[in-house]
Amino acid sequence: MLQALDHLKEIGIIHCDLKPENVLFTNSNYDQVKIIDFGSACTDFKAGFSYVQSRFYRSPEVVLGLPYNHAVDMWSFGCIIAELLSCTPLFPAINEKELLEFFIIRIGYPPTEMITACRKRKMFFDNNGKLIRSKVSRIPPGC
Repeated sequence: MLQALDHLKEIGIIHCDLKPENVLFTNSNYDQVKIIDFGSACTDFKAGFSYVQSRFYRSPEVVLGLPYNHAVDMWSFGCIIAELLSCTPLFPAINEKELLEFFIIRIGYPPTEMITACRKRKMFFDNNGKLIRSKVSRIPPGC
């Protein structure tokens, strides 16, 4: 799959919706894959959509409303690999606020530069930079 992602980068395409359903094995040895469903794809040279990637595989820059590039596909790929190894989604969030909570628990707060530049700052952080939790979060406070 890394070869397929490298090829997309070479030709300037960001898939923007990598998830297990969009990765198919092409032979019975399960050693070749094909990436499908390019309905959300964009190019390096053109701004894509602001709402991309399926929630469980959505990257921090997309959640925060920051500009994105090919790294969002690599993020999704990492989430897919983690899910395949653990048999459970890495970030099984109900909504984007809970998704950001999962990010903070598993990998820490986003860098200050990301929070300052994020287009969705008021949705996720109060004036002191403290996370505004999801009203439907299943994550216990203090985790």
